[in-house]
Amino acid sequence: MMKLKGNALLAAVTAVTALGFLQIGFDIGLMGGLVNQRAFIGTFNSPSPTILGFIVSIMEVGAFFGSISNAILGEWMGRKKSIGLGVIVMILGSLLQATAYHRSHLIVGRIVTGFGLGIVNSTTPVMQAEFSPKAMRGLYVCMQLTTLNLGTLLVYWIDYGFSTHVNSYAWRVPIILQCAFLLPMLILLLYVDETPRWLAAHDRQNDALEVLRRLNNGKIPDSEVVTIYEDILRTVSVEQAVGAGSWKDLLKNDKIQSQRRFFIACAIQMFQQLGGINAIIYYSGTIFQKSVGFSPHMSSLMSGFLQTWMFLASFIPWLLIDRIGRRRLLLSMISLMAAVMAVQSALVRQIENDTNISHVCGIAAAAMLFVFEGAFTIGFQATVWVYPSEILPLRFRQRGSAISTAANWICNYIIVQITLPAVSNIGWKTYIIFAILNALWVPIIFFFFPETKGLQLENVDRLFAGQVENVTGGLFDPKNTREELEMARP
Repeated sequence: MMKLKGNALLAAVTAVTALGFLQIGFDIGLMGGLVNQRAFIGTFNSPSPTILGFIVSIMEVGAFFGSISNAILGEWMGRKKSIGLGVIVMILGSLLQATAYHRSHLIVGRIVTGFGLGIVNSTTPVMQAEFSPKAMRGLYVCMQLTTLNLGTLLVYWIDYGFSTHVNSYAWRVPIILQCAFLLPMLILLLYVDETPRWLAAHDRQNDALEVLRRLNNGKIPDSEVVTIYEDILRTVSVEQAVGAGSWKDLLKNDKIQSQRRFFIACAIQMFQQLGGINAIIYYSGTIFQKSVGFSPHMSSLMSGFLQTWMFLASFIPWLLIDRIGRRRLLLSMISLMAAVMAVQSALVRQIENDTNISHVCGIAAAAMLFVFEGAFTIGFQATVWVYPSEILPLRFRQRGSAISTAANWICNYIIVQITLPAVSNIGWKTYIIFAILNALWVPIIFFFFPETKGLQLENVDRLFAGQVENVTGGLFDPKNTREELEMARP
């Protein structure tokens, strides 16, 4: 098999992770648009709203268990093989769903797809972070998130295009289209190497150096490649010395603060979901109809426009994340999200009480959903997938990333389950809950989440170990990292 070099290798890695995120977006939006179609309802004998909600959300349960299984096996298998396994499982799940004639058959297919999705979702950010140059790591992950939004955008309009058809192909074709993204991933994986950091951590030092040389071919002198390689080996040695790597080390606050870093990785993933974004993405049509007061047809169109805006807004952090950093994006945009949800609650209250300004409030409430998704895309979404991979120690980066992703999926499941009952039973107060939660995240992030912009992954260990000064006889050999580490401190 031909071995890629330089930009070709990085492009292949980026394409694999981009297709993985596109598939995530496609799956997130897929079923929410199909369950209201006549063809789908007819095939499965008019399932109740409770059953429909279960069919939509059960994929998150599969993704949760897929992420947990990846926490157990992923570090042993490696990044490349983990992604390959997840893709194969997702293809099997897609085939099961597309051939279903009974609810149980469809539910099993959803669980299998979710299981594979959890494996892919918890591995691709790690692979991208470990291959990407430090100065552009945020940009590369932002690019993946743009493809995720593209997947959600595509599936919303595909579902809309099939919404007037009454035969079962109207929902089977969108499901099987997932394979159009999955099969190229398998082909590209044949040309992608295992990450040099995983190779170094698993006693394959010569392979790690060889991949680093090909990855940086023609970009930097070989002496700098060797310096990066030696720094990776030094980090592996330090993490072995302090015991980072076993399951119990996830909860042990050692000299490189493994416990704190694990909690930060899980917290940011949970904050993302509990802030209410997937309540908007999954049920935007229902929210436009019940909270804003639009007709079913207009609600469907507005949902499509909303996801189109989310896709377009995802290009904005390309220019910002590696310039102004992760913390500033998070703090500013989450503050805006909290304010928007507070305003939304007041607007929806006017609509529900049918006041004389309810029509104007309906238009304003629709605009608030666009502002909320824009703020989320620029701030939260742009950082939430790169930050855990940056913040976690190398020896349990895969395990910690998988568990933090599992936390994301289980919180996603909770939000998807409670949103419709909340909108139906407490109405405008639902948005107050999301406003309070988003406001709560701001001080936590301000005081406890350090900046990782521009840091070599190995220097994140130094940041948490408190190695600001050049140190001899300490955890690390002398390194000229003072300026980087000072910039990273909260």
